[in-house]
Amino acid sequence: MTSTVPAPVTRTADGSALQAVLLDMDGTLVDTEGFWWDVEVEVFARLGHTLDDSWRHVVVGGPMTRSAGFLIEATGADITLPELTVLLNDGFEERIGRALPLMPGATRLLAELSAHRIPTALVSASHRRIIDRVLASLGPRHFALTVAGDEVPRTKPHPDPYLFAAAGLGADPARCAVVEDTATGVAAAEAAGCQVVAVPSVAPIPPAPGRTVVGSLEEVDLTFLRGLISFR
Repeated sequence: MTSTVPAPVTRTADGSALQAVLLDMDGTLVDTEGFWWDVEVEVFARLGHTLDDSWRHVVVGGPMTRSAGFLIEATGADITLPELTVLLNDGFEERIGRALPLMPGATRLLAELSAHRIPTALVSASHRRIIDRVLASLGPRHFALTVAGDEVPRTKPHPDPYLFAAAGLGADPARCAVVEDTATGVAAAEAAGCQVVAVPSVAPIPPAPGRTVVGSLEEVDLTFLRGLISFR
C-alpha cells in the first residue's frame, strides 16, 4: 500500500492549512473509465451476454466486487465473482498496455504538487496490479503513498481508503483536498471529512457544501487547492 511515507505534517512549507492532496486515478488522472466499460462489454459478450448501456452509470467508480457482482446478477452470466475479476483485470491491463491517455491537466498538476513538495497520495478502487501498471506512466515519484482497492477492508464509497491515506501522510482529513471524478469516490472522500474537488467523467455531480465541481483538471492548481482549506 505504501511507497515512501513522509514524516507527519502540520502545515505545508508556506504556512498553508492544506496538509495533503489525495487523488483518484481512473477518470481523474488517466482517461480510463471508458476502458473499464469497454472491457466489461467485451468479457460479457464472450460469455454470451449484452450489457445495457444504462448500467454503465451503475458500475462506474465503484469497487470491482460491486460492479462485477451487479453485472453477474443483471445478466445471469454463469461465472463466479473471482473468475470475472481475473478476466476484467486481464482485459484492462491489456488495454492500458496499448494506450494510457492522461486527463488534460494531470501532468501539469502532478508536477506542480511535486515541485512544491505537497504530500500527495493516489487513492483508487482499482486493484494493486492495475495501480502499479498505471504508476509507471504517471510517475511513482509524484506520490508519497498509494492505496489500492484490494488493500483496505472496505473500499469506496466507504471512507476507509481516504482515512488510510490521510493517516499514512500524517494529515488531518479535514485539511486534505481530494480530487475525484465519480459520485462513489466523492461519497468516500466526504465521509472521510475531506474537502472535495469533483471533476465529473461519466455522470454529472452536483455542487454541495464542502464540494467544488469543475469541468477539468486544467482548472485545478495548487493555489486553487490551498483555497479550499481554511485555517482552524
